[in-house]
Amino acid sequence: MGIIVKSLSKTYGSFVALHDINLDIAEGELIALLGPSGSGKTTLLRIIGGMEVSDSGSVLLDNENQANKNMRDRHIGFVFQNYALFRHMTVFENVAFGLQVRSHKLRPSKKEIRSRVIELLKLVQLEGLEKRYPSQLSGGQRQRVALARALAIKPKVLLLDEPFGALDAKVRQELRRWLRKLHHELNITTIFVTHDQEEALEVADRIVVMNRGKIEQAGTAEDIYHKPAGAFVYRFLGQVNHIQGYIRDGSVHVGPLTLKTAVPESVNGQNVDVFVRPHAVGIASECSTPDMIAARVSHMYQAGSRIKVELEAEGIQKTIEAEVTEEYQRQIGLSRNQHVYITFRKAKLFGPDGKPIDYEASYESSSLQAKEEARIPQIS
Repeated sequence: MGIIVKSLSKTYGSFVALHDINLDIAEGELIALLGPSGSGKTTLLRIIGGMEVSDSGSVLLDNENQANKNMRDRHIGFVFQNYALFRHMTVFENVAFGLQVRSHKLRPSKKEIRSRVIELLKLVQLEGLEKRYPSQLSGGQRQRVALARALAIKPKVLLLDEPFGALDAKVRQELRRWLRKLHHELNITTIFVTHDQEEALEVADRIVVMNRGKIEQAGTAEDIYHKPAGAFVYRFLGQVNHIQGYIRDGSVHVGPLTLKTAVPESVNGQNVDVFVRPHAVGIASECSTPDMIAARVSHMYQAGSRIKVELEAEGIQKTIEAEVTEEYQRQIGLSRNQHVYITFRKAKLFGPDGKPIDYEASYESSSLQAKEEARIPQIS
């Protein structure tokens, strides 16, 4: 079932929850609504599901306006963050609930209900647990029961409101992979709300980034990560160093660092936001080129196969975050309080309006780390 959202707006008193939202979702697509708290993503999800009513605009499911339809008539399954399971019911009874409360005319036979529930429990990898109560299950198991209950009614659309938010990191990661696999098997149009960037990047076919009741950008993970429509999107998607700079005489000035670039004359003299991903911060034990600035390692810690490094850089009034490989860290003997030199191998520029500034790189860095890690040393 395809979904079309047209000019949707919603206010609560003076607070604008949604403002002129337009969104097309193809049948069978898995969409992530991503944004900070208060961005409007849950409100949008609830209006699509019929749990909230918009002030203006419309929601079309298979090109049919849903304004006068309640949630049950929309053939939508809903999964909440807090599971919303009935504590006094067994796993079997929770999953069967949506079928058992149907009108007599639409209610399947007891045999059909049992067959459907057993089929779903196998699908969500909970076979053999049908007699247990929610209190006897782990958080991940309870969330899968909630998903099975939503699927029992054979919905055409599945809505998930931060379904893994209450789970620990390891369980969350396992369920993300499982949800992606399940979606491929069932091919149900699915929308899930999350504030977890990694979750959205891993699971969704497309990501809709929301902020202050508006859609900042919608696209594939690759498009949003590499071609952000604005500073908010770039800053929100992944770790990034945000540094104030300015453009003068065709160069970008960041603290004591001058990055030689070819920028449009129209932005000359402007202040700019300079964004640098941690992996694009080069670190060297010696100053080998003029595009490096002195810094001190204030903190280091292990993060998987990478080493996260926090640096206090000369002339920059904020901590710079970098990351290096274990091999490179050992090679230069990187340690806390060590004095080093850093450079920015790749950066994104955004103007005062938050829009990206197109420019061409025209400087090269010969830093030791750039050579060692075989990275292309340029701003792009």
